[in-house]
Amino acid sequence: MSSSVKKLKELIEQETKIPQDCIKVRQGYPPKIVDLSTDTDLLSSLPFRSGDTLIIEEDPSLHRKCQENVDSVYQDQITSSCGTLMRKVVPANNSCLFTSIDCVMNIGEVDLSSAPSMRELIAGMVMSDPETYNAVFLGKSNSGYCKWIMRDDSWGGAIEISILAKYYDTEIDVVDTQTSRIDRFGEDMNFPKRVFVIYDGIHYDPLVMEPLIPGEPMQTLFSSNDENVVSQAMEIANEAKAARQYTDVSSFQLRCLGCSKLLTGQKEAQEHAKTTGHTNFGEF
Repeated sequence: MSSSVKKLKELIEQETKIPQDCIKVRQGYPPKIVDLSTDTDLLSSLPFRSGDTLIIEEDPSLHRKCQENVDSVYQDQITSSCGTLMRKVVPANNSCLFTSIDCVMNIGEVDLSSAPSMRELIAGMVMSDPETYNAVFLGKSNSGYCKWIMRDDSWGGAIEISILAKYYDTEIDVVDTQTSRIDRFGEDMNFPKRVFVIYDGIHYDPLVMEPLIPGEPMQTLFSSNDENVVSQAMEIANEAKAARQYTDVSSFQLRCLGCSKLLTGQKEAQEHAKTTGHTNFGEF
């Protein structure tokens, strides 16, 4: 515990990509903010104990300043789209949504170890705002949801996408291959930038733009006014639908991870959850 607060912030920034000046740490239950304002303080002066669970967040009061720094890095990227939008495949491991969104937020880099930190991020936001994230919104209690989303066999969906759009101040557009439509999460918040993921009924993949000029960086972040990239996303959706590259949620098979029962379709899974209380399902 002889290390400094500065060193702790450096390690957190390295693991989470949150700028040091924007880091907020919560500890305990209910979670309370730990004062990290003095970089020279020793960790031994903080209320940490071995085995404690810490919730890492981006400080909303400093978020605008941090976002300006991030935006300056991406400014050239979001000026206009110039290339070919394409699907980048990630593993179907119950964390495909989190891997895909982490990928598009990190210029196309696929990090298969990112899912746990994304789950922690979501749980932290939900836990810190029980009024917004109540049982009606979540479909379960605030604390119950936080425990559920931290499980590596829990799937992400619309709720998690809406939370991440708010966290990143970025519209997240989900290209649905079964309906050939784009669902825009955060559209009502008028974010200046957007990213794209594609969804086939049970699996998410990131959409990235390969540059026309060899050696140029991949593009994943686009202006919300860029209609060229929207047109390309719709072309991908239409082609996938024509090739039946989607899963009909009324007939696909799942296995209940609570009792191992095989289920067919979303409706049957919902009925099973209602009668048994089991809410964790895996692809079969």
